[in-house]
Amino acid sequence: MPTMRPSRGSEAEVEERRQTVLRHVAEEGEIRIADLAERMRVSVMTMHRDLDNLHERQLLRKGRGVATAFSNVAMESALRFREHANVEIKSAIADALAQEVSPGDTVLIDCGSTLFPLARRLATVQGIRVITNSLRITYLLSAAPAEVTLLGDRYYEDFESCAGPQARRQLHDIRASIAFVTATSIRDGRLFHPVREYAETKQAYLQAADRSVLAVDHSKFGRTATYPYGDVGGYDLLVTDADTPESELRPVRDLGVQVRTVDPRG
Repeated sequence: MPTMRPSRGSEAEVEERRQTVLRHVAEEGEIRIADLAERMRVSVMTMHRDLDNLHERQLLRKGRGVATAFSNVAMESALRFREHANVEIKSAIADALAQEVSPGDTVLIDCGSTLFPLARRLATVQGIRVITNSLRITYLLSAAPAEVTLLGDRYYEDFESCAGPQARRQLHDIRASIAFVTATSIRDGRLFHPVREYAETKQAYLQAADRSVLAVDHSKFGRTATYPYGDVGGYDLLVTDADTPESELRPVRDLGVQVRTVDPRG
């Protein structure tokens, strides 16, 4: 029987464990709580607390002795699932991204959860204008002095944002200083997304800005999704974390893109 790990840890460590639990449940559909506790090497009581938390956040169903995935939720893309993953890495990435913004800039911000910490940092930058398709980004900047414009089109609940031809037409009439964009999947320098409208909207972000920055943590590399939409060659800078494999960064550099890595561990 595996050695049981201590269940206490930092808030980030607890959230990382819960995200791992959620992935197991999403992949298998239904798992006994006792089996989950053994797999994660924590007590059954700790696993009940984790599952209670995930159940309250409507990320899974906790029943008598079992945890069950929501069959109608695409866990790969659901915003509420992604927002709390790799929080320390996203914070370090946001610190690097914020250095690219100057007072008075017009800033395009994509809807990816990696950029939520950036929005919080931009709340103190004077004289900027922010344009985004994300309702969450708009909310995070609601009390900031920045002028915020929300791109409108079809609303996608899983991403809490809008995408489609209308948003792309709006971007066609915009000239921004810089665009910050995320990616769902990158493999060998190529970009992929599970929703076509978002793949095309991300391309429109690049065309609307003088300078484009791609912000992606290590978990998005080496993966593909349904819709390919070109490669990273259209970006000026890629910001990622130190756990991203060099084998995935080499094709990015070969395309002439500057790479900046951050390490939240210092």
